[in-house]
Amino acid sequence: MRNHWWVGPSVAAAAVLLAACAGNGSPANSATSGAAQAGTRPSADGIRAMTTSRGTVLVDAHGLTLYWFAKDTATRSNCSGSCATAWLPLTGTVVIASGTALPHGFGTIARSDGQKQVTYDGHPLYTYTGDKAAGMVTGNGLNLSGGLWWAVTPSGAELPAAAPSGGSDG
Repeated sequence: MRNHWWVGPSVAAAAVLLAACAGNGSPANSATSGAAQAGTRPSADGIRAMTTSRGTVLVDAHGLTLYWFAKDTATRSNCSGSCATAWLPLTGTVVIASGTALPHGFGTIARSDGQKQVTYDGHPLYTYTGDKAAGMVTGNGLNLSGGLWWAVTPSGAELPAAAPSGGSDG
């Protein structure tokens, strides 16, 4: 029988590497609000528009930016497995926050796992685990999981990607 002592440390190293790759390279904001901390599941209850450092985007009830994936279609999510671990699908029944008026409608699609995923203007919606606080847009313009990710704007258009500056976008 072979000695597999290296398996445990290799798995641990891979987990650390994956966690580092999921972020945007900047340190996590230590002043995160209680509702918007990492690990918070996205909520389809209380969707509203929020002004961020990059423009106005749609956010969930916790203030986490909603994103759409360029590889998705109006009827199918192409983000599953490890992709859906970094980009959390927005599931549930949509409730728009009081006083919020949006030009496009919400809908749902069936995911491959049977869950109903929320859509806006024909785009399946997600939150990004790299956003550690309300109003962050660190996933905007990223080319991950084989395609580009865009923060959802009320108009449904792509939020322009920031020019590389080395600064924080939070």
